[in-house]
Amino acid sequence: MHQPLSAANVVILIIPPLLWAGNAVVGRWVNDLVPPMTLNLLRWVLAFLILLPLAWPVLRPGSAVWPAWRRYALLGLLAIGLYNALQYLALQTSTPMNVTLVAASSPVWMLGVGWLGFGQRVSPRQLLGAALSIAGVAVVLSHGDPAQLAALRLVPGDLYVLIATASWAVYSWMLSQPRDPPALRGDWAAFLMAQLVFGLGWAGLFAAAEWTFTPAAIHWGWPLALALAYVAIGPAIISYRCFALGVQRVGPAMAGFFGNLTPLFAALLSAAFLGEPPRLYHGLAFALIVGGIVVSVRRNRV
Repeated sequence: MHQPLSAANVVILIIPPLLWAGNAVVGRWVNDLVPPMTLNLLRWVLAFLILLPLAWPVLRPGSAVWPAWRRYALLGLLAIGLYNALQYLALQTSTPMNVTLVAASSPVWMLGVGWLGFGQRVSPRQLLGAALSIAGVAVVLSHGDPAQLAALRLVPGDLYVLIATASWAVYSWMLSQPRDPPALRGDWAAFLMAQLVFGLGWAGLFAAAEWTFTPAAIHWGWPLALALAYVAIGPAIISYRCFALGVQRVGPAMAGFFGNLTPLFAALLSAAFLGEPPRLYHGLAFALIVGGIVVSVRRNRV
């Protein structure tokens, strides 16, 4: 049984989109310094080292993770191997705003995956909430001018983000299923480490392919070091902790609606760090996205 959307749960669910928006801005900022798959691998290697003092028992031969290796190998592929790697790849050809906007289709994917794969019933209120949130995305995408939507052209990066968003929806629904060993339940560090054990293998495989088939190169320096520190601590550890907790408390569909705040945070961060001030249509988009969340909340309390 999921909890109502209390103030504490709202704070928990706002932290991930804020950090994800920063992740997109940083990923775009360093795309000339490090290849995308390698950035993803370095990010998770650092996260692994940070988590090691908290969750090293997961690596022991008798750990509960090994009998459930299929589940954690799949979770590691979806969240660690694919999701952020595809986002960083998308940022090679798309902007942080566009990447976060396309990713804001998450509520639709959440509802669709829940209905098709997990037997979740979709209510009219949930459909209305998704429609309002997507309308907010469209407002930002069109810069407040509906005529611009007719001329919209998606770049390859947008396709990568769509695949990433679908994988995140499957990952989110898997999180909501109580199939984890008792030793890992309630221990967020151990749970993330269980995914990292296998996710690093996937990330390493994709990075190896990148260095084999592309002219990959790394330009080391303080900018890259600071970027790696941010993406390893904020979006990799803190956001995953908060999102997993939010999914457990209010369910994956509701958590997915809060992901639609990411483009708005991306707009604010772009204004702060790239000199691009928010526009009036950003306020309209915010109202529509929050409206979608409120509609879904009312359904959750029935």
